[in-house]
Amino acid sequence: MAIQNKNAAVQKVEGQPVPAERTRQVLELTPVVDIIERKDDLYLVADLPGVAEDAVDINVEKNVLTIGARIKEEAPEGRAYLHEYDLGDWRRSFTLSNDIDQTGIEAQLKDGVLRLRLPKAKQTAPRKIKVKVL
Repeated sequence: MAIQNKNAAVQKVEGQPVPAERTRQVLELTPVVDIIERKDDLYLVADLPGVAEDAVDINVEKNVLTIGARIKEEAPEGRAYLHEYDLGDWRRSFTLSNDIDQTGIEAQLKDGVLRLRLPKAKQTAPRKIKVKVL
């Protein structure tokens, strides 16, 4: 479905999130993530160097897991300094299947490494249903 006005055309794709406009002029970085599948869960390990525990924001909405984090730049007062890497906000999203129990997701951050445990949903065992004759 296309929505048009006099100045522009906006294309909307059903089921696709609309990207939000950023209000801060900050570089957005994509963290490197390892995903390990185990018998009862998925385990995500994301590198978020320079991120404090209170600066991490993890949300699940409409089967999309979003990891966001902000780095606070700490420059020495009254001194010039050189940094060899860019600072910015971290952001990464994953689409979750129905096989994940979204209410049981756990997160830990230690030394700039975020660990997420995504438990698999318990599958109900197949069973035979007896039909009663009336």
